[in-house]
Amino acid sequence: MTHILAIDQGTTSSRAIIFDPQMKIAAKAQEEIEQFFPASGLVEHDPLEIWSTVAATARGAIESANLHANDITAIGITNQRETTIVWDKSTGVPVHNAIVWQDRRTATFCEELRSAGHSEMFAKRTGLLLDPYFSATKLKWILDHVEGARDRARRGELLFGTVDSFLIWKLTGGKVHATDATNAARTMLYDIHKGCWSKTIADLFDIPLCMLPQVKNCADDFGKTRSDLFGVEIPICGVAGDQQAATVGQACFEPGMMKSTYGTGCFALLNTGDTAVVSSNKLLTTIAYQLDGKPTYALEGSIFVAGAVVQWLRDGLKIIRDASETQPLAQTSDLDQPVILVPAFTGLGAPYWNPDCRGAIFGLSRNSGPAELARAALESVGYQTRDLMDAMLEDWPADQRGVLRVDGGMSASCWAMQFLSDILDAPVDRPQVLETTALGVAWLAGMKAGIYPKQTEFAASWSLEHQFVPKMPKVIRKTKYAAWKRAVEATLHY
Repeated sequence: MTHILAIDQGTTSSRAIIFDPQMKIAAKAQEEIEQFFPASGLVEHDPLEIWSTVAATARGAIESANLHANDITAIGITNQRETTIVWDKSTGVPVHNAIVWQDRRTATFCEELRSAGHSEMFAKRTGLLLDPYFSATKLKWILDHVEGARDRARRGELLFGTVDSFLIWKLTGGKVHATDATNAARTMLYDIHKGCWSKTIADLFDIPLCMLPQVKNCADDFGKTRSDLFGVEIPICGVAGDQQAATVGQACFEPGMMKSTYGTGCFALLNTGDTAVVSSNKLLTTIAYQLDGKPTYALEGSIFVAGAVVQWLRDGLKIIRDASETQPLAQTSDLDQPVILVPAFTGLGAPYWNPDCRGAIFGLSRNSGPAELARAALESVGYQTRDLMDAMLEDWPADQRGVLRVDGGMSASCWAMQFLSDILDAPVDRPQVLETTALGVAWLAGMKAGIYPKQTEFAASWSLEHQFVPKMPKVIRKTKYAAWKRAVEATLHY
């Protein structure tokens, strides 16, 4: 038993990755999952499809690596956060589709809570803003709208969980109902200071505490898989939400270390150590990871549109056929045309949190074309990251801006990462292993199982592929960022 199986259950697909004894990738398997949009602003998944794709990709990865289940020491699970599932305790059958983190059906209820003066209480206990993004209002919606669900929940017949909890339940054959502290911290039901479910919030939502999972460390005993799944029982030893798993995979273990993951959107986390910093800039206070009963906190900022802006160039404007074309286009753009794109296609995330504004382009001329738009699209990601970094350092002052570690699809663009370094006026480090989310949870499981090194040694093994350092003159940086801020203000006011 020398390998680790990392299950990475995401918003659009389920993946399984096998890591060898040296924490190198031995094999992968991936299957897409269907997205359901019952109405505008509503997003759902079929929990049983989530489960079937996880089981299939796990078996597929083991087979692709030419291994037997006996070769797997432990399993780690990382998952799309906040997505909400309620299922029957006896059968494991969900009572409703999973309500995905992107779903906005509870926006009116969140506004009612704000109007009733509850915002401060939620921020103090959970570190979160009152927003449909999080699990609690989704869970309340299911209990309110599925016939008999609340009465069944009170009788102990129904269970709630984020995706990790549902997978643990299915993998263990219903023997374990658990989650980890990072996923619990995203439900808006968990007191991140006391380390327990908040009875006050559960009572406010009329959610029976008996349906909530046990909260464990990120590296912990989450039970063993059913023997009929893989032929042998395999321990589940690591669990973390996807962005926290990426923070671990980037070895951001010291206060002040920051990571930013560039996928469809962007999620940046700043390690604040044992201090749960209260943000004055609409950032989230959350748990970065929890080991041996001790939580490490973080400030988190979310950008709604990062890689999605490149998809818009391809699918919306149809000025490129592949994402890789943006870099050479940007390199040929006219520098005398300072076009600025504010990609508020679904509103603006942190630190603005305005869901109603929409995207805008500034500085167009008759000579503006695909090259200028490609440059503006890539630059918009850097500008938005600067907004997050400035907000983070205002909330958690430091002597100087530290190194930013990056991962995700867009981090492969050298042009985008160089601009990011330039506009931040800080080094940007891209690691050798870009699969940092899966690596993070694999390390948690392998460390708990005793085949991977402890935290200090793991951090020392983090390997740099390329460091981007600032090259932009200060006056240009100041001028460009000031233009971005004016564009954002105009977009918000429009």
